[in-house]
Amino acid sequence: MKIAVLPGDGIGPEIVAQAVKVLTALKLDINMTEAPIGGAGYEAAGDPLPDATLKLAKDADAVLLGAVGDWKYDKLERHLRPERGLLRIRKELNLFANLRPALLYPELAAASTLKPEVVSGLDIMIVRELTGDIYFGQPRGISTLENGEREGINTMRYNESEIRRIGRVAFDIAMKRRVNGQKAKVCSVDKANVLETTELWRQVMIELSAEYPEVELSHMYVDNAAMQLIRAPKQFDVMVTGNIFGDILSDEASMLTGSIGMLPSASLDANNKGMYEPSHGSAPDIAGKDVANPLATILSVAMMLRYTFGDEANAQRVENAVKKALALGFRTADIWTEGTNKVGCAAMGDAVVAAL
Repeated sequence: MKIAVLPGDGIGPEIVAQAVKVLTALKLDINMTEAPIGGAGYEAAGDPLPDATLKLAKDADAVLLGAVGDWKYDKLERHLRPERGLLRIRKELNLFANLRPALLYPELAAASTLKPEVVSGLDIMIVRELTGDIYFGQPRGISTLENGEREGINTMRYNESEIRRIGRVAFDIAMKRRVNGQKAKVCSVDKANVLETTELWRQVMIELSAEYPEVELSHMYVDNAAMQLIRAPKQFDVMVTGNIFGDILSDEASMLTGSIGMLPSASLDANNKGMYEPSHGSAPDIAGKDVANPLATILSVAMMLRYTFGDEANAQRVENAVKKALALGFRTADIWTEGTNKVGCAAMGDAVVAAL
């Protein structure tokens, strides 16, 4: 098992160190090699995705990523900014399927900003298409018109095969999530009443659903979906949507769980090679203070074991260790409530290792 470890910027090195600590404690046959990306890549090689880092990622079986970005790089030319490295590695590795589970641990019901009865028992999987849509569509850019006024343009576009393959991922996951004879459910999120791109999205999802008679397909406009995630989130099982809508909705869903620091993610190619990272950003304002929550990164390791290496037993070991650490009252600052034990990033990592 070859894993490329890319800590990145801000709190990235701190949280990745705890995930590596957990991986090491599992005593598996793992070869981990570290390389820079994002601002760290720019500092090391003048490129947010250095050639050596990309080669390491391509040669590895899986990639463990921390986070990229820092305010000090905001004045760089756009192609040199840390976020461009993240977009490029997703594209280069063809990581088209982004899985973001929003699962509320019972111990954290009080940490959510919503009433416990609204979020208790929450378990949603958001499937986000990751390599198309307005983030990659051409033409794009900022130009000056003949009258001297500046204009920015981005292009939202999807072709049928891109929609079909992400839809298939969502339907397959829904089938595997069925429990106690319940009907599998997929909610496809679009804006088909306004955007032709997502009108095609809806058409393809309906066509694809014929191959999955066991799955109940529904559709929801993205603005309503954003509202429903707050109003009645437990109505959802699997949600599938495009790149920009998925980016926004998955961050919204993360707050239902108490903190974005609890939300792992997997980005997969067609062969389940994946890049695993927390859904939160680099948080440069708290970097180096040992206060970041490493649990999203540690739970991303569990997703790595499950989806890329097919090791369900050790995936569950990691998840159960996180549950045990929470049950014992360990909390980082973002999920702390009165009566629990506030600990730092490293101490939380130690608590999970001890629970293993």
